[in-house]
Amino acid sequence: MSFYKKFIKKPLKKLGETTFVLNLISTVFYYYTKFVGNTTRWHTEGVEEFHRLAKQHNGVILVIWHGRAAMIPFFKERSLPLKALVSLHRDGQMIAGLLKRYNIGIIGASSNENAYGGALQLMRTLQQEASICIIPDGPRGPRMHMNKSPIYYAWKTGKPIIGASYSIKSSKIITKAWDNMMIPFPFSNGVCKTTKPMYIPADIKEDDLEQYRLAMEEELNNLNIECDKYMGLSPVLPDKDAIHRKHRKNKETK
Repeated sequence: MSFYKKFIKKPLKKLGETTFVLNLISTVFYYYTKFVGNTTRWHTEGVEEFHRLAKQHNGVILVIWHGRAAMIPFFKERSLPLKALVSLHRDGQMIAGLLKRYNIGIIGASSNENAYGGALQLMRTLQQEASICIIPDGPRGPRMHMNKSPIYYAWKTGKPIIGASYSIKSSKIITKAWDNMMIPFPFSNGVCKTTKPMYIPADIKEDDLEQYRLAMEEELNNLNIECDKYMGLSPVLPDKDAIHRKHRKNKETK
């Protein structure tokens, strides 16, 4: 093993995984998003309606894409009961620290660890008259491709699903990242919008959920594109190649 790997790279990696460093990063991220939010001239559509519906239905299911998750907590009313599903890996721990500072509860789960327990907590949260937030293309993608879980929870609980997105004119899209994450800069113009609520009839069959999944995925993608165009930006689009690869892999494993 080289000197660099043994005495620099490995120690730095271990340091970056410590609770102290993760908390420090999430604290910096929190104050940065607050600074960006407070210095941005926002145009909003549907945000107040989201809060109204959350109170009216004693909880809703909020869905946002992974690449547009950073600024959405800024728009939450602090008194609104909301819990978010967060991955258990390192990045998830940093996100959890950020969300806690916005008074958002954490449900820890991932596709490999505690997935069943996370699903139970989401259902219980909705039954306890609180809202939940799901990033349906996380934690690994494909980008802007929705899994079925939000639709399933809406079907079982009768709670509406609402999608949200935002765009900021002065920002950087990380094109090398799978999610094409938007990094916003302060002192700019921004827009935040939500979709209309979607309700899943309780009397349909589980096989019928796919049509609602596709409809919600399309609506949230269109919202994302709409926000980018509103800011005069080239819109981020779904990673269709990754979606096709995932479908082929699923067929091969059956």
